[in-house]
Amino acid sequence: MTAIFYGYALFLLESVTVLVALGLAGLWLSSRSFGGGGDDGDEGRILVRRLDLGLREQVRHLRFAGLAPGERRLAEKAEAAADKQRDKLDKQRASRALEKGRKEPSAGDEASGAPLPSEVQGRVFVLDFVGDLAAQQVTGLRVLIDSVIAAFRPGDEVLLRLESPGGAVHGYGLAGAQLARLRESGIPLTIAVDKIAASGGYMMAVVGNSIVCAPFAMVGSIGVVATLPNFHKLLQRHDVDIELHTAGKFKRTLTVVGENTEEGRQKFREDLDVIHSAFRDWVGRHRPQLDLDRVSTGEVWLGEQAVSLGLCDSVGTSDAWLLARRERPLLHLRWQKKRNVGERFGLAIADGLSGVAGTLADRAWARLARREPF
Repeated sequence: MTAIFYGYALFLLESVTVLVALGLAGLWLSSRSFGGGGDDGDEGRILVRRLDLGLREQVRHLRFAGLAPGERRLAEKAEAAADKQRDKLDKQRASRALEKGRKEPSAGDEASGAPLPSEVQGRVFVLDFVGDLAAQQVTGLRVLIDSVIAAFRPGDEVLLRLESPGGAVHGYGLAGAQLARLRESGIPLTIAVDKIAASGGYMMAVVGNSIVCAPFAMVGSIGVVATLPNFHKLLQRHDVDIELHTAGKFKRTLTVVGENTEEGRQKFREDLDVIHSAFRDWVGRHRPQLDLDRVSTGEVWLGEQAVSLGLCDSVGTSDAWLLARRERPLLHLRWQKKRNVGERFGLAIADGLSGVAGTLADRAWARLARREPF
């Protein structure tokens, strides 16, 4: 028994040593780039995926699954003919759009034929925003919105699948302002909340022309909160002096290590009230039908309650919304930031460590179960 535990301890020590060494190497390489240059956050590319084509392929697979071989061949021929016709219409649409771009519309253009279905319906640009406390995804969102505005054609619209519990007011304020650019450009914007859009998340959602929320999605929290620990008494107990020098009466209202005053606390509360008032005004500007006194208490409501209060427009999911538009081009856009060699290596190391850790754990448990030495 002693040999088993001794072997296990030795094996564990070796494994931890290897993991720590790889982790440190990955962190070091992630903190610097081999070219020595910085990244301004704008370098990267937009990845586009056709959701409607993937859905069509899945439906086709299910439709053919129960057919006899002969029936399957006939169905495949019919589908191939439909695909060919659809491609033909797409080419005609593209050609017509090119011609319209070359010359100004005239009365003769109306006689050239009725608009094609894809021209009438337009495209749906699908964006995702999964927010953290700092709303760091706003950089990628800005680039995507730039591209959508530049590529917009009449009939197009945008669906933003939003998930965020909120965070820093300046980050989410900027994210909301970016979405407002779509509305200012005349592009219909629908916000889909499948899980949560609270506080800063709702600050973004309220910009949409329409808000769709799942039955148990959490919506609202039109309020402001700030938490600040204070270690002044602890430091004082251990005879640690802290000096804090400011220029300006309210340069620092509350501090983590210094002694807070009632005047500073009052000013801090006033600042929170100012932010809350601006939040209320922002919500009221985009959804004037809301009873702000009722909904701006900082409470969070579930989907159906949110609809009854006017915070959202309908109960549903983003999947149902997209499925209803499956005959239109559904273009999922994703911003991929360009990473330097060190960052890519660090991410690879992180993935590798995760796999190695899982393998080592499985191996250790297997050997312990067989009571074998390592």
